[in-house]
Amino acid sequence: MGAIVRRPLVIGICGAQGSGKSTLARALEAGLQAAGRAVATLSIDDLYRTRAERQGLARAVHPLLATRGVPGTHDVALGLATIAALERGEPAALPRFDKASDDRLPRAQWPLAPARCQVLILEGWCVGARPQPVEALAVPVNALEAGEDPDGIWRAYANTALAGEYQALFARIDRLVLLAAPDFAVVHDWRLEQERDLAARAGPDAPGLMDAAAVARFIQHYERITRHILAEMPGRADLLVRLDRQRRPSF
Repeated sequence: MGAIVRRPLVIGICGAQGSGKSTLARALEAGLQAAGRAVATLSIDDLYRTRAERQGLARAVHPLLATRGVPGTHDVALGLATIAALERGEPAALPRFDKASDDRLPRAQWPLAPARCQVLILEGWCVGARPQPVEALAVPVNALEAGEDPDGIWRAYANTALAGEYQALFARIDRLVLLAAPDFAVVHDWRLEQERDLAARAGPDAPGLMDAAAVARFIQHYERITRHILAEMPGRADLLVRLDRQRRPSF
């Protein structure tokens, strides 16, 4: 008989854009590896659908779905298949998305998780999120929703997706950590810092880069669910870390 493979412990890390999720995930991964644990990290951003797939959604459902971000723009089945492979003890390929080109990297460039992975860190801006009540979708939360989704088709699609297959993915989480921003207003500055760091790494001509105005519009795609997370998740997260505007934590 073969050795019994125990499924990996899944640690979910949720937080608004620029809150430090990736930094925390890297530190946690390094610490676990130093302790002799087989560990892998997967960002929900790496599950974004390809640019071609999102353009197809934009034509078939709503133009705003061309922009990565909300539930419905991720390949959740890919995430579930990846976790299933880890649960079988396989050295699974971990999807990777290139934000500079706004597209998924070729599979040949995906790193391999270790065989018999003991811990999976799943991080992302909406990891563990729950859908809103349908009646909460009626009133736009910002100019993007009011001007480009006046009938609520886009936000209803995202909410329905979040209520469906995303819950199957998030059900795999054993422990949920929330990095809670002090408010949504700070997210613009945090996300702009990320964009400048990306430009420094990828070069100023990378096609997926955004200027300050584009970042301001981009984060409006995330505002509704981010505000909902900040209101709803603190009461059920296994670990709540409140951040100030400089990302200094308090517990």
